[in-house]
Amino acid sequence: MGAFLKNSWYAAAWNHEVSAERPMARTILNEPIVFFRDTKGQVVALEDRCCHRHLPLSEGKIIGDNLECGYHGLTFDTSGACVRVPGQTRVPPESRVRAWPVIEKYQYVWVWMGEPAEADESQLPDWHVMDDPQWAVVKGDPPFHIQCHYELFNDNLLDLSHLAYVHVKNIGTSAVPDFPIVTKKTEDTVQMIRWILDSPPAPLYAHFGGFKENIDRWQYAEARVPSLNTVRVGCLPAGCGAKAGDHPDDFSPKSAGRNGQGFEFYNLNAITPETENSTWYFYAHSRNFAQEDPDMDEEFRRELRGAFQEDVDILSAQQMNMRRHDHNPKKWIDINVDGPGLALRRMVADAIAAETRN
Repeated sequence: MGAFLKNSWYAAAWNHEVSAERPMARTILNEPIVFFRDTKGQVVALEDRCCHRHLPLSEGKIIGDNLECGYHGLTFDTSGACVRVPGQTRVPPESRVRAWPVIEKYQYVWVWMGEPAEADESQLPDWHVMDDPQWAVVKGDPPFHIQCHYELFNDNLLDLSHLAYVHVKNIGTSAVPDFPIVTKKTEDTVQMIRWILDSPPAPLYAHFGGFKENIDRWQYAEARVPSLNTVRVGCLPAGCGAKAGDHPDDFSPKSAGRNGQGFEFYNLNAITPETENSTWYFYAHSRNFAQEDPDMDEEFRRELRGAFQEDVDILSAQQMNMRRHDHNPKKWIDINVDGPGLALRRMVADAIAAETRN
């Protein structure tokens, strides 16, 4: 669990968290980073350490396009180069801190933690629903700060059978684990597909959809190496033709809108390792009904925060118990629903090994 994949985009912040007024500190892959905006509004990411006496640069202040250390006033530009040392004209040539590539997309600030020349925007998932007026979005803001290894969260999001036990009060029902899953893989993604047919609606499904009888429900989770996860879920009244085709891995649900039929959600999950034992969790939830209803936004925000807090509590307890056994590690057993998570773990391990060799 110790290594991280460097050549990848990680969610560092929601875009509104980074300003031109004050620096923002956040640790990612064990690297303390300071974020700020320059005079053009572009986000800058620098090593959060003055190269003089190592005060965090996040304790300093933004001056135009530069960041001034709060201890002795050394000033750094957006490339990480020191451009001013108070009291002397000479700036030592080695006076520099690291800078990371940054982009803003889908309302996130993304940082590339590996070789700058390898930074490739096309490696981001397609999360266009964040900016699509056909979808209403509520975000997990502020992000969750969780005391667990990030791969435990990967496992959680690819194993939605846990809804029957962890989320029974909101998005789960006892029927979920009774329906089989299908696992599919591409070069850098793992997909989990499950159809939950002719079964009672979960409490929040009944509440938001007004369902009084059984529904056909779908779960589709796609995880991209190392830790970006798209969950697409929805439902229609049972027997309305939600599932096209009979093959178990045929995922093409009938369009569901809140027109007396059903609805659909996208849950977008950016899981960012802070350290080996802590993680930043950025989630956004998109719905295809009541797109301009602020009261509905607030209700979703509250209900989802509560549901994901249940995951946080489980994962924190899991991590704590694993650390209790560090001196004598206990072996896990695997069951059928672990298949997608195990496949992703193997992909991540292979990617890290390949990166290390190169």
